[in-house]
Amino acid sequence: MKIDPTSLENFRTYTNRRTFLKRSLSSLGAFAVGDLLAKSGGIDPLSAAAGGISHFQPRVKRVIHLCMAGGPSHLETFDPKPELTRLEGQEMPDSFTKGQQLAQLQGSKLKIMAPRFGFSPQGKSGMMINDLFPHIGTIADDIAVVRSMYTEQINHDPAHTFMNTGSIIPGRPCMGAWTLYGLGSSSENLPGYVVLTSEGGGQAQPISSKLWNNGFLPSKFQGVQLQSKGDPVSYVNNPGGVSRNAQKDLIDTINSLNHMQLDASHDREIAARIAQYELAFKMQASVPELTDFGQEPQHILDLYGCKPGDGSFASNCLMARRLAERGVRFIQLYHRGWDHHNSLEKNFPVSAKHVDQGTAALIKDLKARGLLEDTLVIWGGEFGRTPMAQGTGRDHHIKGFSVFFAGGGIKGGTVYGSTDELGYSAVENPTSVHDLHTTMLHLLGVDHKRLTYRFQGRDFRLTDVHGELIKGILS
Repeated sequence: MKIDPTSLENFRTYTNRRTFLKRSLSSLGAFAVGDLLAKSGGIDPLSAAAGGISHFQPRVKRVIHLCMAGGPSHLETFDPKPELTRLEGQEMPDSFTKGQQLAQLQGSKLKIMAPRFGFSPQGKSGMMINDLFPHIGTIADDIAVVRSMYTEQINHDPAHTFMNTGSIIPGRPCMGAWTLYGLGSSSENLPGYVVLTSEGGGQAQPISSKLWNNGFLPSKFQGVQLQSKGDPVSYVNNPGGVSRNAQKDLIDTINSLNHMQLDASHDREIAARIAQYELAFKMQASVPELTDFGQEPQHILDLYGCKPGDGSFASNCLMARRLAERGVRFIQLYHRGWDHHNSLEKNFPVSAKHVDQGTAALIKDLKARGLLEDTLVIWGGEFGRTPMAQGTGRDHHIKGFSVFFAGGGIKGGTVYGSTDELGYSAVENPTSVHDLHTTMLHLLGVDHKRLTYRFQGRDFRLTDVHGELIKGILS
């Protein structure tokens, strides 16, 4: 069509038509790519990650992170120290503590406190595990314990932030959000990242949603907290008089307007809003089925030692297995009750009992269903506890503590690294939080150096400029 350049009206018509076609075609292309990536487990094409394509062959498809909020003592879990028993009540040598960062013990007389409970060899590997964890003892040959973890933050909130985000700066994306950003979700009807909480056994140290926040990543990658009691999601049911068809019509109308705005702006948050509206509608049907433990046979309920809807850690472990079966990429279970500044001898066994059976049951159940081979399970707190007494308990400690791993790519029955004879510092194979993140991403098939996001003029990554593989625990 020949345009008369002297005709202002003709020029407007031509340019408007050209702009419309250009935008329409580019938007259709973006959504077509998005659909293909979504079906293959990939990410939103508007993000700048690795395109949802693994950098190398993944060993696992999902992560279940069992977070012992409050900092369980490594000296009463996985790191036996007979020398503490021999030196019970004596002053801690200055050579260990001089110039070291302490929390509430700063300026106090530092007296050695012996482990309060015994250890026994477990499994064919003979792994030493505290007697308060008889169920975890039965899976000793499936887990790899790292006794040489260390961290940078000595108080709960910043230590949780660092463990989850690899940074002491609040507002950075957490490891679950990074995982979902890099790999996407294979679940069409549930969030790709789910969080559950429970408590019991000691001071319930506060946690907040910033621990599962998306930070500067698009909001579709943040964790979604499901409630452990009552309705798992608020307003999951339609109000009276609103049918599912009417709700679908409303969502379709809202998203048609959102699509128009997305075409004009290419704003990632609008794309996230569209996805979240659609997911919320799907969850109205999928969540009730997810939480119906009536489908579980009695022997499975007995394995976990839980009652449906009791809000316990054990129930959350069973929920984690059900989420894993349904394609959820990242699952976090927080148990609040490990902050034992006092009454450790009384309260620690209660905390252990809350989590012991459910933890072991989850790993056994995943293994029986063939899911453990492509699931990574991580168990641990934000830091450890001091070898020195704080009254009848132990203070926060960052120089050495224990976590364990299980699942695909993990060498079961392994003990990696060690602390010194008093359990104060990691001395053999010191392992950082960045190393944990690096290893997790590696098992997911992601090179931690290549999973980046440009924000405020620089490329960010979960591991910042750090991170080495924990090779000694890999099969």
